[in-house]
Amino acid sequence: MSFETLLKHQALAEALAKQNITEPTDIQAQVIPHLLEGRDVIGQAHTGSGKTLAYLCPILMRIDPAAKQAQALILAPTHELVMQIYRLAVQLSKDANLDIKCMSIIGEANINNQITKLKEKPQIIVGTPGRVLDLIKKKKINCQTIRTLVIDEMDNLLDNTNQETMQNIIKSMLRDRQLAAFSATASAHTLELLKAHMHEPVEIISKAEVKMNPNIDHFYLIGEQRDKFVLLRKLLHALDEEAQRILIFMNDGPELDFIVDKLNYHKIRTYSLHGIVDKEERQKAMDEFRRGKIKILVSSDLAARGLDIPDITHVINMDFPAEPNEYIHRAGRTARGERTGQCYSLVNPRELAALRIYQREFEIEVKPVHLVKGKILSGATKEFYKDPDRKKKTTEKKTADKKSNNKKTADKKPAAKKADGKKFDNNKKKPDSKKFDDKKPVAKKTVQKTNREK
Repeated sequence: MSFETLLKHQALAEALAKQNITEPTDIQAQVIPHLLEGRDVIGQAHTGSGKTLAYLCPILMRIDPAAKQAQALILAPTHELVMQIYRLAVQLSKDANLDIKCMSIIGEANINNQITKLKEKPQIIVGTPGRVLDLIKKKKINCQTIRTLVIDEMDNLLDNTNQETMQNIIKSMLRDRQLAAFSATASAHTLELLKAHMHEPVEIISKAEVKMNPNIDHFYLIGEQRDKFVLLRKLLHALDEEAQRILIFMNDGPELDFIVDKLNYHKIRTYSLHGIVDKEERQKAMDEFRRGKIKILVSSDLAARGLDIPDITHVINMDFPAEPNEYIHRAGRTARGERTGQCYSLVNPRELAALRIYQREFEIEVKPVHLVKGKILSGATKEFYKDPDRKKKTTEKKTADKKSNNKKTADKKPAAKKADGKKFDNNKKKPDSKKFDDKKPVAKKTVQKTNREK
């Protein structure tokens, strides 16, 4: 099936063809017809499967260019994902010659500038929930005109942190609006919450038996926590020739900046991307990484959500993700579309148990590798695994140590006896005592007294 057949919109199909997108993915083929009918939809598919276009194409087709008012609202959890969706919407509108205005709304940007821009009456608004709700409360966004609300990365936006904000946004809209939500993963709580605000939703789970993108190869290197930076440097050196873009994930923002500084010190040019970095620096990092001016980007999980840079060939987990879903989203930054990619995890011995759980849960094989002279070889080093003869060797070592200690003790005893004998047989103290007694200080005093009397 082609996009022209699916969309029945030649201009939009030609706009997609300019980006070398000609055939719809599984999630797109299933979701688009329902959204065009105005149905509420819950869509789940692995990362890189084309969920953004699955909802963006129907939105562009249903917008009325003559109505100068907000008609669609798309919510995403991060600045980067918001800007990515916004740029794609603008590009498609331009290539398809659609007279549609789009606007991005993110936190940290100047709110007064956003209020001014809203006066231009954009038909599509893409934003982060916090700032969007602020503008709704200020009555700068009229939710009564919005006919379609899309929640991208629903498992993130409907967690305990964002749940109240999202519910306030949904309640500010008309009851008959269309609601669509998408993500690679979703908990039972998320789905229950969504359905409470939906009307007979269509649930679409694309290839439910595959949670992880099957085009990704998974590997791990084992090492102690203190040695991970050296391990990372060696891995980057080994991947240098074959990698186009490398995205490194860490859990800790402040520690992340320290690692970036160390990489730059070793002449490995890179930038950091996390919540503490200001908007301008984050934008600069993304632009230079996207354009290929830098080959490596070190990020927190901020970049794991929806980031779509086709040239990312390798993902490295320097810190092993604490949650299984985060592993999916991190790994999913590579192998976008029909491409292939690789995901490497640096794990310490205590993280091997979690790694085995992820393998079982996602039905994937994470192969052990190690580094030798700048090359990646299959198999893990044995030093981090329990030696089957460990108990026997430990017993033998204890026995040898005991014998050695007994020998040392035996060698020391004669020397001690000799010293003790010399000490007690020496009678020099007696003459010293006698000599001291011969001084007869009392007699001397008597003589001195006799002289005075004289």
